[in-house]
Amino acid sequence: MKGLGYVGAFIGGALAGALAGLLLAPEAGKDTRTKISDSVNDFLKKHNIKLNRKEVEDLVDDLEEAAD
Repeated sequence: MKGLGYVGAFIGGALAGALAGLLLAPEAGKDTRTKISDSVNDFLKKHNIKLNRKEVEDLVDDLEEAAD
């Protein structure tokens, strides 16, 4: 169970780092949000994680807040 916490922390850190890179890129907000959404969806599919649209939006919002 403790190992799962480390994996979760690693994944969260990787997502936060990727999000920070996207947020600091000189692109329009709409393009950045689309990239973030696509990246999160790709990650969830790759790791076979099932979330509904509202949960994904909440995750993206939390990551945006963490990047600030």
